[in-house]
Amino acid sequence: MTQTYRVFDGHNDLLLHLHAQADLRGDSFLTGREGHLDLEKCRAGGFAGGFFAIYVPPENRTGAARTAPVAPDRARAITLEAAAILLRLTRARPDVIRLCTSAAQIEAANRDGAIAALMHVEGAEGIGPDLAELEVLHAAGLRSLGPVWSRPNIFGHGVPFAYPATPDIGPGLTDAGLRLVAECERLGILIDLSHLNEAGFWDVARLSSRPLVATHSCVHAISPHSRNLTDRQLAAIAESGGVVGLNFGCQFLREDGERRDDTPLATMVRHLAYLVERLGETGVALGSDFDGALMPQAIGTAAGLPALTEAMQQAGFGAALIERICWQNWIDLLRRTIG
Repeated sequence: MTQTYRVFDGHNDLLLHLHAQADLRGDSFLTGREGHLDLEKCRAGGFAGGFFAIYVPPENRTGAARTAPVAPDRARAITLEAAAILLRLTRARPDVIRLCTSAAQIEAANRDGAIAALMHVEGAEGIGPDLAELEVLHAAGLRSLGPVWSRPNIFGHGVPFAYPATPDIGPGLTDAGLRLVAECERLGILIDLSHLNEAGFWDVARLSSRPLVATHSCVHAISPHSRNLTDRQLAAIAESGGVVGLNFGCQFLREDGERRDDTPLATMVRHLAYLVERLGETGVALGSDFDGALMPQAIGTAAGLPALTEAMQQAGFGAALIERICWQNWIDLLRRTIG
């Protein structure tokens, strides 16, 4: 019988879909929905919590318009509305899903059988240059932030989606971005490097006193996609005591960079083994990108997570290492960064 491990996951886009469907209380998460995450799928697959992303989608998803800058007023409205959905859902059913702002709260939610939700902003377009919105979001529970998605904003330059390509594309953080990182350091908000280009990555590495974190990224040496991390970046993350969460998106996993859901689990395990080799057993976690990317057929939804852990076991990963990758490494990292 396949063992089900508890999973704390580095990234999902559930809130994007709830907002788009005007599900302002998140009811469909509780009752069942099309997509990768709902309560039944989470319980079936051992999904015990994760980073719940607030993301502002482009107005036009076609071609170059997908990565064009977004209007600040629209971004601010969507950011606050998506945060409100998470707050309403977790306040209405804390027995089922609970907003957490510390590692201790995540562990308490797990003991009580509730899914632990960590509020994350993916792309800070909803935050103005005076950072007032950052203060409000932090008070509401924000504990993780990626300064950019894969498009430019006032804080920096996201790495565009390109294959084959390196992440060394364009300039790094702006002066406003440097202030944003400093303020996140002061408030105890984790900085996510996943969508930053390489120049921005090194800006954060230079400024931050905390472990470097990429919540949902893959290995560039295996799949030379611009979104993936080079060996030099992995070395910096390892030196800082940081963590990389493996992205399940097929185009980031495959050597050919194609967006095909017949991507085998062995490819995911190859990325995980490479990350363990470079980062050590305490530096590797999961960052699925559920509801935000094309999943391998063998996983499909959160209910399919045991298929990945079984593949890890068959590849020679021991139970203690699988538990670290699925749960403990994120918890230990969060204890060292947000408390």
